[in-house]
Amino acid sequence: MKLPAEKVNRLRGFYEGREVCVTGGAGFIGGHLVDALVGCGANVNVIDDLSNSSLEHLAGLIELEPDRVRFTHGSILDDEALAEAVRGTRTVFHLAAVGSVPRSLEDPERSWNVNATGTLRVLEASREARRVMGDSGVERIVLAASSSTYGDDPRLPRVETMSPRPMSPYAASKVAAEHLMTVWARSFGLSTVSLRYFNVFGPRQPADTPYAGVIAAFAKKLLAGEPPMITGDGRQTRDFTFVADAVLATLLAGAAPHAFTGDVMNVGTGRAITIAELAKVMAERLGQGQLEPEYASPRPGDARDSLADISKARELLGYEPNTTLASGLDETLDWYRQTLAGA
Repeated sequence: MKLPAEKVNRLRGFYEGREVCVTGGAGFIGGHLVDALVGCGANVNVIDDLSNSSLEHLAGLIELEPDRVRFTHGSILDDEALAEAVRGTRTVFHLAAVGSVPRSLEDPERSWNVNATGTLRVLEASREARRVMGDSGVERIVLAASSSTYGDDPRLPRVETMSPRPMSPYAASKVAAEHLMTVWARSFGLSTVSLRYFNVFGPRQPADTPYAGVIAAFAKKLLAGEPPMITGDGRQTRDFTFVADAVLATLLAGAAPHAFTGDVMNVGTGRAITIAELAKVMAERLGQGQLEPEYASPRPGDARDSLADISKARELLGYEPNTTLASGLDETLDWYRQTLAGA
């Protein structure tokens, strides 16, 4: 994963030697964020309960940088483990979540506990760390929010001023987390910002679970010589964001001089593609153009369309997506070729 050199050089001036915490740092986006933070010179405390991830990638990073990467095996619902991870840090990137609409429909309570109550716990741990450490305590919390907040609003592109219309327990828990971020900023003076990620994809995204993202799921099928499965009619649209762009926006949010008080921003590309067209493009890139998709009933809780207006992130963060869908797919599919085909 490569980030723009000019932005990395500027961010390195902020993160060099900085103590940060990444909740969910062993996960897909979290692992890439940890890589980037280490590359920018930060010292990183990771907390993850490994319920939706593995320690494989992070272990290699710890082996390379034992003095700069520390791991706490625990849940954000465990106050003692969370306090240990947050202690001494200046910036908290909160990515730990049960990140799946279908999983939230199967177990709504767990989604709420981790995503909503867990965010409250992270905010309280950060507030306590700041109380103990004063000005050298936590300065900012950045939340990985979700485009699922917009739900079935028919208006495109999605703009942050639209009222939330969650369609699943997952989306509702993410809306609650955003509200908590705003309230803790206004009530307790914490600097908080929520980033609504739009359909993040890239290397290391798991493809071996029933809850895999669509690009990962399509790649697994196609590399096995099987037709991809589309839920719905295929005409639904998505704004796919390459993981490097999501990480860049997250780093920018952590370093921005703006006095955030629960601000919410979209992180996407401002471009969309239908799922049917995505399946066709991926099949052709993997040499499986003869495989026609199969179709199944739409999944409950899924929004019909998704397209981000990124004007706010562009204005407040200087965020600009640097990866096209085509180039992001090429890098991602190369990774899946090496991993899935080998397996």
